[in-house]
Amino acid sequence: MSFCCGASMLGTMGSLQHKKTYIHQVPILYCPICQSVEVHPKIKDDYEILADYAQSDQAPEIYFDDYVDLKDMSEIFADCIDVEEMPMIGIIKSQIDQALDLLSVAKKLKDKEWERDLFHRLHVLSDRLKKHQRTQAQPKG
Repeated sequence: MSFCCGASMLGTMGSLQHKKTYIHQVPILYCPICQSVEVHPKIKDDYEILADYAQSDQAPEIYFDDYVDLKDMSEIFADCIDVEEMPMIGIIKSQIDQALDLLSVAKKLKDKEWERDLFHRLHVLSDRLKKHQRTQAQPKG
């Protein structure tokens, strides 16, 4: 499982910009706390090579999967939570449960700094959950 700022990274397909080129359908990792995005480590070398070629060709946009065979997506995302397979509320609740479990460990170890970090993470996740629930509750149309 991949982590960023202590939170589990979420795996999904996304679009990234490399200089002036947009590269679509790239396996990425996303942090729900600090919102950082990074190329999945299993395809990072392929991404960098493709991005350099696309930039030298001055391509405005390309699709990663047109050039790199992503035949086993389940293996690529095996070590992280896959956003595509779980609703966002479920993902956020899972992150909250994980942070609460870690908080109990931090308290047993009497690690105050880790406790503060986990309380911050729980605060951010709680705010995201409330915001997402409000968005879901709004009538569409």
